[in-house]
This record gives sequence, C-alpha cells and structure tokens, in this order.
Amino acid sequence: MAFEVFAISAAFILGILARQVALPPLVGFLVAGFAINALGPSLGMPTTTGPILDYLANLGVLLLLFSVGLKLKLKQITEPHVLGGGLLHFAISVALYAPIVRLLFTDDWLTACLVGIGLAFSSTVLAAKILESKREMGSFHGRSAIGILIVQDVIALVVLAIFSGKVPGPWALLAFASPLLRPVLYKILDYAGHDEILVLTGMALSLVIGGVGFELIGLKGEIGALVMGLLLSNHPRAGELSESLWSLKEVFLVGFFLSIGMSGLPDWNALVFAIVLGILLPLKGILFFFLLVAFKLRARTSFLAALSLTAYSEFGLIVAAGIPGVGEFLVPLAIALSVSFLVAAPLNRLAHPIFERFEGRLQKFERDTRHPDEQPKDLGDADVLIFGMGRTGSAAYDSLTENGLKPVGLDADKYTAEAHLDAGRNVIFADAEDNNLWRGISLEQIRATILAMDDVEAKLIATKMLRKQGFEGPIISHALYEEHANRIKEAGADQTFLTMQEAGRSLASHTLESVPR
Repeated sequence: MAFEVFAISAAFILGILARQVALPPLVGFLVAGFAINALGPSLGMPTTTGPILDYLANLGVLLLLFSVGLKLKLKQITEPHVLGGGLLHFAISVALYAPIVRLLFTDDWLTACLVGIGLAFSSTVLAAKILESKREMGSFHGRSAIGILIVQDVIALVVLAIFSGKVPGPWALLAFASPLLRPVLYKILDYAGHDEILVLTGMALSLVIGGVGFELIGLKGEIGALVMGLLLSNHPRAGELSESLWSLKEVFLVGFFLSIGMSGLPDWNALVFAIVLGILLPLKGILFFFLLVAFKLRARTSFLAALSLTAYSEFGLIVAAGIPGVGEFLVPLAIALSVSFLVAAPLNRLAHPIFERFEGRLQKFERDTRHPDEQPKDLGDADVLIFGMGRTGSAAYDSLTENGLKPVGLDADKYTAEAHLDAGRNVIFADAEDNNLWRGISLEQIRATILAMDDVEAKLIATKMLRKQGFEGPIISHALYEEHANRIKEAGADQTFLTMQEAGRSLASHTLESVPR
C-alpha cells in the first residue's frame, strides 16, 4: 500500500504542475510514471505498478469505453468516412510502418508486420479522454474519430485472435445476441434512480456484464464495456448515467497513465525506436486528414478528427505482451506510446487555434462538393439565438416559445439537432467554434443570444465572434464557476449567471409564491 500512496502522490504533484503550464494533467501522470520507474530503486520502491494500480487502470479503461458507448449511435460506425477511413488508414499504415521496422529494427518480416499493425492503431483512451475533456464527444469530428477508433478496435480483436493463437470459441458468437439484452438493460436503468444506485448500475453494466461477461465468452472486456454503452446510448438517461460515472472514471484512469509511464526505462535501441516513431508520428495524422477529406468531409472536421487520432495506441503494448516473438518490443513501444501522448495532448488542447492559423491552406484540399458536415447559415425569421440545445438550452427554447418569441437553436451534435427537429423545434447543426459558421451568417433579426453549451471555451469564442459580427443585443450565459462567469463577461457577454445560484433563486421564488400571505 505504501507504494500506491507514493505513486498517487507523485501523480498528484506532477498533475498539478502540468496544469500550471497549461498542459493536460495526464501529461503529468505519464511523467510521474517515468520518474517512479527511474527513481524507485534508490527510494526502495518497486518499478512496476503492482496489482492495485493495474486493477484501477483496467477499471478506468472499462468505464471510459462504457461512457464512450453511451454517447455513440450505431449508425455512425457504418458511415462511409468512418468505416472506409478506418479500414484504409489501417491498410496504408501497416504498409508504411512494417518496412521501416523491418529495415531498422528486426530481420523478421512477420515480427515487423505485427509491430506495424500495433503502430497502425490510434489510442482509444487518449482520444476519448481529450474529446471528453473538451466536451467535443458529441461534435461531428468527435463522433467521427470515436467511430474510426471502434472500427480499429474490431480489427485489433481479429488480429490478436489470429496471431496469438487464442481464437474465440463458439461462445463468442453470443456477442451478436447482445442487442436482445436492450429491453432488460433499459428496465434496469429505469429502476436505478438518481443516486448512488445509478453509479453502481453503470459499474455493474460496464465491469460485470460488459467486462467479465465478454471475457467469459472469449472476447476482450473492453469490447464488452463499449457494447454495453452502445446498447444504452438511445436511452433518455444515457447522458445522466455518463455524468454520474465521470469522477470515478477520472480517478481510475490515473492508474492507466501511471502504468504507461512505468512500463519500462529505455535502452539505446528503445530510445532510437521511440525517436524514429516520434518523427513518423505526423504521418498518422496527415494520412487521416487526407482520407477524411477524400470522403467529402470539410477541412476543419478532417483536421480536428485527425489530430485527436494522432497518437500511437495502447494496443501496441497488448500485441507485444500477447503475441509470441514480439515481446522484445514491449518497452520500445511503451516509450513510443508515451512520447506520442506527450506530443498529442498539448497539440489537441490548441487544436482550434492551430486550425485557424492554417485554415486557408488546409481548405484548399477540400473537395468541391456538398459536405456531410456542412453547416447551414440561414436563421430564418428567428429573433433569439440559442447556442447549445441540451437540457438548459431546450428549457430556454420552450420558455421563449411560450412567451411568443421565435428562437432558433444551434448545436454541434448532428444527432441532437436532428432529434430536436423531429420534436418540432427549429434547431440547426452548427458549431460555435467553427469559423465557417460566422461567414455570411445574418444576425440582423436576432434580438438576444443565449449561451447554453457546457464548454467555457466555446462560450468565449461565441461571445467574441458575435461582437466581431457587430451584434449589439444582449448576450446571456450561464456558468458553473465564478471564474468562468468573469471570463465570459470580459469577452463581451452582458449577463452571466451561476447555474447553481440561479437554481436556488428559482426554488426560493417558487417557495415564496406557494407560502400563504
């Protein structure tokens, strides 16, 4: 237990330091793993994670993939740019990486191909973590990236089964019957309530039915957790379930990033391997960008999705650990994976500013056609503009409609926008962080704007762009924290309300109306 306390303390300190220099905390967790591995022997500490951290890391990954599944729609995976882009990227990547590995690091073509296969995949954990932290899991580029990762996970399962000699038995076919569980799962979630039972329900579905259940039939638990999430993704309380697991999942994932950093210290050959792969890392993102553009996506969507996929995958470690003859590449792959995380995490944090800087050059590669992620700009006869059509935005929309106004909602989630349209609301698929939205949009009839999205950065961008477009009407926003409220007001908003305070005032108002005078 002393070691686990020391490891978590190191992760805490270096995570805080990473945040102070505007890096994601996971970078600090990775560095903590390297530091423990390097300094552990001199401090009398082991250099491996141990069973407790390994177990926590596994729980974190399962909960993360379950949460990813909750936010997906099954039809996304079959979209041409997802299925075609994922398969083509895999094939081209193996064709690029395998000869390089064969030329520089091994004499065996089979080993080179297996290492190339491991390098062809992108990190599901890192991409999901980054997209979730930026509240972009539901955006078009976020959903596209996650869909491609699911295609890769299926390929990974097949590759591992073939080359490890552990081909799933006939019981694995039961996975195709998992949709039959949906009515039962829906009932379980209906009965779960809104308190700690809801958290336990999420853990049971992801870890027990998904994780352990799929392992019992010969499949990976990670796939099971993802499938359980997918089966529940259309349930009205899927979002609430995902939010209830947020903090728990974040804590467990600390163990995962620590374990990556503690996978091993490099010798000279491992260091050269990591340097070469670090130099080749941009090829992964460049290839994704051009493939997605070829499938008629806009440059912005292609760039943001490609950048979130530009990191080597933890599957490379699974290949090295689970397939005979590839074990010598375990430490080199761990170092290369860690380096890619250290590069990808801060770049993804700056993804939108980077695209804005190179937007003109990147848009030259767009195909001259109607793009599936094209955003309409006509606001019709609306007089109030609402950004973000979640629970808060929807409530504001309905209230304004009841009072005779004509609101129009904008939401970066294509499927959310479609659901609102089906319900009779005037909602447009649009992203406030997309410069293309602001070109040619007419705000002349708009009398007021409400910012109801979750991401504070999106609120800041929307506020600045509204003022830049000459909008002089009131901009009203909500915020969870006072520091966020101050930043939004400084950007140009007229009024910013703290969500919890307003909820309290509303309760007090209803109470006063109910108390006899």
